[in-house]
Amino acid sequence: MTSFQRKTGLGKGLSALLDDSDSVNPPKNGVNPVSETRQETGNNSAIGNIKISDIDTNPFQPRTEFDQVALIELSESIKIQGLIQPITVRKQTGNRYQLISGERRLRASKLAGLTEIPAYVRSANDQQMLEMALIENIQRENLNAIEVALSFQRMLEECNLKQEQLGERVGKNRTTVTNYLRLLKLPPVIQISIRDQKISMGHARALINVEEVDKQLFIHQEIIDKGLSVRKVEELVRSINSVEVKSKFQRQPKGVSFEYQKLQRDLASKFATKVKLKVGENGKGAIEIPFMSEDDLSRILELLDW
Repeated sequence: MTSFQRKTGLGKGLSALLDDSDSVNPPKNGVNPVSETRQETGNNSAIGNIKISDIDTNPFQPRTEFDQVALIELSESIKIQGLIQPITVRKQTGNRYQLISGERRLRASKLAGLTEIPAYVRSANDQQMLEMALIENIQRENLNAIEVALSFQRMLEECNLKQEQLGERVGKNRTTVTNYLRLLKLPPVIQISIRDQKISMGHARALINVEEVDKQLFIHQEIIDKGLSVRKVEELVRSINSVEVKSKFQRQPKGVSFEYQKLQRDLASKFATKVKLKVGENGKGAIEIPFMSEDDLSRILELLDW
């Protein structure tokens, strides 16, 4: 039987939640040495080889997509080295088990042709399963920002955690947690672009600072169409916010109707700079579009298809 060495909990993250605790010796000659089950009556933990066909997937799994190329690479490694890190499951009725964490390892093991897999068997209720699955994914997988944000939201709502507690669980400060959660307030089309990595987390954080949805969507489309850098987007946002702040405190010139005021605001949004609309009594007038630099002028001319 393989020997096991007890170690203390880390105080946060998956290790503390699992109380692990157990560690396995690395495989020798590519063969995983775990072949028997060891029971710990103290925390109701066991480790042993389980038939893959007896394992059901985790209904609380937050990850919806897995990189097929990465799975194939992992499966090739498992064929040669064996599975070094066991998955974690909980016992169900009969000979059935339910996956808690390690779905990527389980999928790769199936691809590698394994019929059995080493696993920790734990006692866990539904809430603990959800928290374990979320924390493992956040810590070990390259989740996109929206998946992380959704995982954080689920932990807050379904695990009854406060943001400070959540930060301790995942090893992030409260500000970082808040920034991720704010992404979920963006329009769905922008969230999809973040998920699909068409725009970065930096772009998204800049967009969050724009209050009006139509302006967020306009800047988002500019990022997609022109490949704007995060710095350029931040400049656009500052310019738009500056215009909005000034418009709140500056009285509109006498004789400018509500329709013209709205048109002036819409133009300021489109060009991301202060636009002045002058209208005379005879209906004639002018539009002034200031620019801050030659690059800014080029940007405005592009918007005008010049």
